[in-house]
Amino acid sequence: MKTVSSPEKMSAVCAGIKSNKQTIGFVPTMGALHAGHLELVRQAKKRCDRVVVSVFVNPTQFGPKEDLKKYPRNIKKDSALLKKEGVDLIFLPSNKSMYPEGYKTFVEVGDLGKTMCGVSRPDHFKGVATIVAKLFNIVKPDIAFFGAKDFQQQAIIRKMVQDLNMDIKIITAPTVREKDGLAMSSRNSYLSDKEIKAASVLYRSLKMAKGLIKKGERDPRTVIARIRAMIMKEKLFKIDYVEVRDPDTLDKIKKIKGRTLIALAAYIGKTRLIDNITA
Repeated sequence: MKTVSSPEKMSAVCAGIKSNKQTIGFVPTMGALHAGHLELVRQAKKRCDRVVVSVFVNPTQFGPKEDLKKYPRNIKKDSALLKKEGVDLIFLPSNKSMYPEGYKTFVEVGDLGKTMCGVSRPDHFKGVATIVAKLFNIVKPDIAFFGAKDFQQQAIIRKMVQDLNMDIKIITAPTVREKDGLAMSSRNSYLSDKEIKAASVLYRSLKMAKGLIKKGERDPRTVIARIRAMIMKEKLFKIDYVEVRDPDTLDKIKKIKGRTLIALAAYIGKTRLIDNITA
């Protein structure tokens, strides 16, 4: 396994792989790796000849009062995990190499970035789309892998790839969960034992909602109200949003029919957690 920090060198190495007619599977991360990331790596290994993982805490997707400075970083541990999984290349760029002095260009994502998580994090998806576009241009993967926990993120990236004519296939892997159902996230490391126990209500509420729909409930307002009531029984939580949406367009729906996305975000203390389920 090699670690490369220069974007120029990374481009050259990946071009060499492609010239040998080998496919590249790419997993972009911000590090602090957990079992969800490693499942993406395994998916990439199954589908592609070579696997590249980027580790970069992207400053442009954090708001001014968010957790950029304290976001967990442990490249030594991350490298050991990736080596064990048989990753070929780690891309470990610096802020300066990705956003050099005078940097001006960003990817706007339109209405898709202004709803759901985009309401409380207004510039978040512009930062996500920009860094993913840059990483795609450097690595030039055949397939890129994302987790379903960040459903809005993968939907925006799919649309960006389509709109900008990027020749990249996007694979979305199922959310990996703890035994109690809590979606794995690097930010779970912020939680106390008490908060972790309380946080299991998020997935339980989503499963309850899916059950309601399976039994015939067709009014999104009823589903949302039931989820909110269940979460608010846990006094530690403050709800950011609960939404019932079309999973392809992320549009709100007036009546539930066919495949449906149920998504939520909530704060427990200062930690913001997201989760979703499709019904």
